[in-house]
Amino acid sequence: SSTLVTAGVYLLIRFNMILNENLCLFLLLISTLTMFMAGLGANFEFDLKKIIALSTLSQLGLMMSILSMGNYKLAFFHLLTHALFKALLFMCAGAIIHNLKDTQDIRFMGNLMVHMPLTCICLNISNLALCGMPFLAGFYSKDLILEVVSMDFVNIFIFLLFFISTGLTVCYSFRLCYYSITGDFNFYSLHSLNDEGWIMLKSMLLMLMFVIFSGSMLMWLIFPTPVMICLPLELKMLALFVSFIGAWLGYEMAKFSLTWVSNSLKFYSYSYFFGIMWFMPNISTFSMNYVPLVLSFNFYKSFDQGWNEYFGGQGMYKNLKNSSLLIQFLQNNNMKIYLILIILWVIILFLILLV
Repeated sequence: SSTLVTAGVYLLIRFNMILNENLCLFLLLISTLTMFMAGLGANFEFDLKKIIALSTLSQLGLMMSILSMGNYKLAFFHLLTHALFKALLFMCAGAIIHNLKDTQDIRFMGNLMVHMPLTCICLNISNLALCGMPFLAGFYSKDLILEVVSMDFVNIFIFLLFFISTGLTVCYSFRLCYYSITGDFNFYSLHSLNDEGWIMLKSMLLMLMFVIFSGSMLMWLIFPTPVMICLPLELKMLALFVSFIGAWLGYEMAKFSLTWVSNSLKFYSYSYFFGIMWFMPNISTFSMNYVPLVLSFNFYKSFDQGWNEYFGGQGMYKNLKNSSLLIQFLQNNNMKIYLILIILWVIILFLILLV
């Protein structure tokens, strides 16, 4: 997630000089919509790995949007910090899934802070870094991106999408936090949850140091002079304000007392639409796969498993088998066979004599 997916973004950062103005505008629209869509989809998702994967998609949208504004250094900076905290997030998620006997549904988790304190601390801190919590790795890049966007000449639509997407990021992070760390423990009564996987923990705690300190470190390394930000107080505090609202909404809406009678079923079509990422799989994947898959199934049924099999491999095998069985039966030197052959020979001889 943190390396392979970002290869395309890295390529675009390297070739930033060939992006012309119209392409940049198109890219900006697509990337902000991607950011918004992925953030919204993650809020409806219950699979731990899918939530983190959608969060990666959202962050990629953020990188691409700041890149299409012409700020390639910031995009690269966020790419690096995101790689650090997202790698830690995936490691924590993997450890939790492994301990919960390969259960990926976050509704089965809850109150893991008691059973897996170190893993949960790592998960929490990397989640906060993802949200842009002040002075963690994500804050330095994400907050800077949002402030540069606030300073830039963008229309209100892009501006709103940026800040709503930021709020949604915090929203699904705190929802995840509620479902996995603070809520009621929802797993089976017999479990073997423990925090003793020291191979994982050693690397996780090392990554934790990077997640905490690497933001300022990379800032010193990438930017030779401090970035000049000149904003009024309202815009300066807007990112923090949006984050707090997102955190509060995410935590309140995830509470089990609210979802006990599943409220998402009251507006099922909407939650389905947002949860399936605006029918993106139906449009792109299923529609392209459906015809070739049906055709190949029919070919397979009528040729490979049908006449082809009868006249080809299986038919030949069957004939050879029957012939060899007959020859083997004849070569068994049974008395019965000799008697029958003699009778047949006599009958044939008698017929010949009659003729």
